Amino acid sequence: MTTPTTLGTGEARTRLHELTVIDVRTPGEYAGGHLPGALNIPIDQIQRSLPDIRDAAERGDILVVCASGARSENACRILADHHITTATLSGGTSAWAADGHDLHRPQGTTRATWGMERQVRFTAGAVVLIGLLLGAFVHPAFQILSAGIAAGLVFSALTNTCGMAAMLTKLPHNRPRAADLDNTLAELRNR
Repeated sequence: MTTPTTLGTGEARTRLHELTVIDVRTPGEYAGGHLPGALNIPIDQIQRSLPDIRDAAERGDILVVCASGARSENACRILADHHITTATLSGGTSAWAADGHDLHRPQGTTRATWGMERQVRFTAGAVVLIGLLLGAFVHPAFQILSAGIAAGLVFSALTNTCGMAAMLTKLPHNRPRAADLDNTLAELRNR
C-alpha cells in the first residue's frame, strides 16, 4: 500500500498544469465550483473507475480533491489499497477558494446544489427537531430519533466517516448520470 501525500494550495496551484485532478464530490457540489481542469469522479464511483485512474497514475501525478479534504483522504486510501499513488489537497476546494484561487463551473449550470456537509447538517438537524417534537407531542419514545442522530454524529467525528453523507449521495441530485461518468472516464483516458 502506498501512502498519499498532501499538497498545500500553493504547491497544487504551481503544479496544476502537470497534475490530473480528480474531484470526488457529488456532481452537484462539483457544479458549484471546482479546481480548473478537475474531473468529477464521485467517491462512490472510485471502484468502478480504478482501471482508468490506474492508467492515468502511470502517466503522471494524481491530485484528489473534495470540499474539505476528508473524502479525498478516504478516496486516496481506497486508491492506495489498489497500489495507486495519489496526493490530496489540504483543506480541499474550500481552502483553494479561501486562498483566492479561481473555481470553475460547468457551462449551463443554473441551479446551485448544497454541499454535502450542508446537506448533512440540514438532515441531521431536521431529524433531531422532528424527534424532539414528536417526543414532546406524540410519545416520548420518538426522542430515540434525536439520540440516534447524536450518536451518529459522535461516531462520525471519531471515525472521520459519515454514514449520513453516504446515504445522501444516493439521492438523484447527488448522483452522476451514467453518460456523464462515462464521458469523464473517456476524458481521463485521453489525458
